[in-house]
Amino acid sequence: MNNSIKVERARYSMSQTELADLLGVTRQTIYAIENKKFIPSTVLALKMASIFKMRVEELFQLEKED
Repeated sequence: MNNSIKVERARYSMSQTELADLLGVTRQTIYAIENKKFIPSTVLALKMASIFKMRVEELFQLEKED
């Protein structure tokens, strides 16, 4: 699953640690999601979308393999 979390973090001048703190997860979790090593839960994806003021499907995009 592709995502634009890194782009959105940059747009908001937000570090991985800052985003992780807002979401109640570790920085390593954010790193893993950004690098397609972990797919977030629905709740976590919804929280991320809310922080970046966008829809989940704008933040995450399915790949053909998904």
